[in-house]
Amino acid sequence: MFGTVVNTLAILVGSLSGLILKGGIPKSYMDTVMQGIGLSVVLIGLKGALQTNDILLVIFSMAIGGVIGEFFRIEDRLEQLGRWLESKFAKAGDGSFARGFVAASLLFCVGSMAIVGSLESGLTGNHQTLFAKSVLDGVSSVIFASTFGLGVLFSAFSVFLYQGMITLLASLIKPFLIPSVIAQMSAVGGLLIAAIGFNMMEFKRIRVGNILPAIAIPLIYYMIRTLFGWA
Repeated sequence: MFGTVVNTLAILVGSLSGLILKGGIPKSYMDTVMQGIGLSVVLIGLKGALQTNDILLVIFSMAIGGVIGEFFRIEDRLEQLGRWLESKFAKAGDGSFARGFVAASLLFCVGSMAIVGSLESGLTGNHQTLFAKSVLDGVSSVIFASTFGLGVLFSAFSVFLYQGMITLLASLIKPFLIPSVIAQMSAVGGLLIAAIGFNMMEFKRIRVGNILPAIAIPLIYYMIRTLFGWA
């Protein structure tokens, strides 16, 4: 869990720095920087998505994951959680708290570095990937917090729970975590990261939260194949 703890602290420190700088950064600067980060996020996502060698599995994962996510209304529930946190810890206003919480939580949680880094941390005790992710998340959280406000800080707890869960469960699902499965999960996560980038640039809002279950579909598919002895 050490890598996850460091990642959580990096987001907390970055968010606090962003909140301090919020009043001193002109809106035009923040808008331009956010667009630049959005483009960078799209690039990171596409790079991760190109790891796959099984496009059909990625397509089916996105489709099936989308159906599951819509059924459970994951994005709506994330926004409800954000609004509840806003009512407890911030002044109700334009909803930037909830938007910041949801956008930052998704960005910091669904990438390949979050998945692979947490697995490495749990299986081998190697925290290097999560350390690198901590630097990226810390820098991003400065900009996010200066734009969206306090909600970004609370995304640190989403990261702690999400990555901590993966780390703790890694030993239980170790037999199924072959390189090809991790690659497919990372590819799906990459597409979701790219979608977050498009949302940041306000091209067209994609309900990324409702596609989150897609990340687990390659693992479930491989587990079913293994259990039933399919070739």
